[in-house]
Amino acid sequence: MAQLSSGIEIAAADVRLGGRLVLEGLALWLTEGRIGILGRNGSGKTTLLRLIAGLIAPDRGRVRVDGFDPFTDRRAAVAGLGILFQNPDHQILFPTVEEELAFGLAQQGLAQAEALAQANAALQSEERAHWAKEPVTSLSQGQRHYLCLLSVLLMAPRTILLDEPLAGLDLPTQARLARRFAALPQRLVTITHDPATVAGCDRVLWLEAGRIAADGPPDAVLPVFAAEMARIGASDADADLAG
Repeated sequence: MAQLSSGIEIAAADVRLGGRLVLEGLALWLTEGRIGILGRNGSGKTTLLRLIAGLIAPDRGRVRVDGFDPFTDRRAAVAGLGILFQNPDHQILFPTVEEELAFGLAQQGLAQAEALAQANAALQSEERAHWAKEPVTSLSQGQRHYLCLLSVLLMAPRTILLDEPLAGLDLPTQARLARRFAALPQRLVTITHDPATVAGCDRVLWLEAGRIAADGPPDAVLPVFAAEMARIGASDADADLAG
């Protein structure tokens, strides 16, 4: 996949949460179209995603996405970045499907009537026009994931951040979402603990205890990661694992 002309810059960034150093001295320049961030629970990968999204600021260093600071320039962040959380219920705010889809467009400055019209047009194009007035609670887990993705795509961001996007879904739903992700023109940054999820990425970062343990193409990083996970798993001790 061709690299994009802009990128994500993280320069000497530290992040402390609750007095604990979660990310330390990260220095990254990410320009690839498909980027995977791989690591165990507690490795700092969700914190890194939140840092890129501008949901938190670094305690030291700086973050730029396509030239803007996502923490201080929220208007640019809303326009340029989309986030798909692991649990769609942490993302959905409104009672009906059309209201949920219209919300992001309204945040970008569209009048409510136009936002609703675009939401319904998107549902029509997806052959889901009958969803419009339905309560979000009537959708399955996979359908709510799909709704969140459609909401993000309506806002036309240049970069989409995916937090364990296939976790907890059945295999047919995983396959459908994976095909949709693969076809998207946007830069995708995917965080996961599952090597298979990032096997098709252009670049994979292995994050361990808040630092980059390996960085490169999947065929270079994933075997080393798998070997280390096997080594750790061979021991019954789990005292090193973060909560």
